Amino acid sequence: MLKTVHLASDHAGVALKSTLIEHLATQGYAIQNHGANSIQSCDYPVYAQALCKAVLAHGDLGILICGTGLGMSMMANRFRGIRAAVCTNELLASTSRRHNNANVLCLGERIVGVGLALAIVDTFLQSKFEGGRHQGRLAMLDCNLDG
Repeated sequence: MLKTVHLASDHAGVALKSTLIEHLATQGYAIQNHGANSIQSCDYPVYAQALCKAVLAHGDLGILICGTGLGMSMMANRFRGIRAAVCTNELLASTSRRHNNANVLCLGERIVGVGLALAIVDTFLQSKFEGGRHQGRLAMLDCNLDG
């Protein structure tokens, strides 16, 4: 079982990140918090970069949170090897892992409520990549990074 989860947010995701940290800790996960830790306005790319570098270095999963999840996902997907997915429901969370081997979940604190966010996170972390026909498609994604 995955034991370490990396989390980061900008100012618009701090409250949801705090809730997720508490939730994951009760489930036995080790948490790496890459900031931000204040509601003072900040730049989301700084925190997305820190999380993506850690996920790539350790082979763990990550969760990025901003107001909508979009900015974080755009920054995260610039990293080779990161497959970040904005998920607004459990089906997207499950499919992003099972079919796309997503390693970073992006959430919008202004988009999903706390209860739904907890369900999305649990589904994301419990779902496993199916491989098979999906593996070839991931190889095509990586190939396209080279032009």
